[in-house]
Amino acid sequence: MNYTDDTLVNLQEEYEKTQIQEVIDELEEELIGLQPVKTRIKEIAALLLVDRLRNSLNLTSGSPGLHMSFTGSPGTGKTTVAMKMADILYKLGYIKKGHLLTVTRDDLVGQYIGHTAPKTKEVLKQAMGGVLFIDEAYYLYKPDNERDYGAEAIEILLQVMENQRDDLVVIFAGYKDKMDKFYESNPGLSSRVTNHVDFPDYTADELLRIAKLMLEEQQYKFAPDADNVLLEYAERRMQQPHFANARSIRNAIDRARMRQANRIFASGNQTLTKLDLVTIQSEDILKSRLFQL
Repeated sequence: MNYTDDTLVNLQEEYEKTQIQEVIDELEEELIGLQPVKTRIKEIAALLLVDRLRNSLNLTSGSPGLHMSFTGSPGTGKTTVAMKMADILYKLGYIKKGHLLTVTRDDLVGQYIGHTAPKTKEVLKQAMGGVLFIDEAYYLYKPDNERDYGAEAIEILLQVMENQRDDLVVIFAGYKDKMDKFYESNPGLSSRVTNHVDFPDYTADELLRIAKLMLEEQQYKFAPDADNVLLEYAERRMQQPHFANARSIRNAIDRARMRQANRIFASGNQTLTKLDLVTIQSEDILKSRLFQL
């Protein structure tokens, strides 16, 4: 092999042609915070772009491992990032369709002998050419239950991940501690997952920004004094059980909208301004049970 070959390739031209910058820009715009995640996605995209350039010059290299693990708490943007990753893989030519199929254990594992294989194979058939996103993947493996059929689903997944890796990318997702134990118990699976992305919890300030973005999308806004109340709500909610980051904030916004509607209705006002209809007051948040504890 002549490594001094002066054949030229234009990185910027290839970058623009694939349009992956558009996807990365969307990631920056649509997701607040998550800087380590965004950096990791850019690193993976860079590796795949360089691999594509190498292939254009007939430089052989091992196919980059594409199967991934997304770990973190609920509501940290894992599904959204998976959708963007599917778009990047499609634009770079690593998958043929670019769709994302999200499933859980119930979609893959049957309840009796002979039920699991058809279910798993049907899901894989639907996912071919795209990305299969398995949420809370650790529930596939229940070693303490001899009559559980999750191991059969894992075995089928392993075969497809190895033998049809040019047709399908699998992303396993869930809490980090549970996912670590899942991989420890399934070394064959762990060895096939090369890209690990950890999603941090949002800070209270980031959750406030997310709340304001959610309101803007629904054509609402906070009253001037409601920002600090929502910030306090986020700080309190983060200490409570079953906190789910942006998902918990979305639920809080939905409840605040309901309280706003009831407040307006109970006021007896016959004439309302647009401002009345779009403004979430601090009292609409303060009536949350969290502030009654």
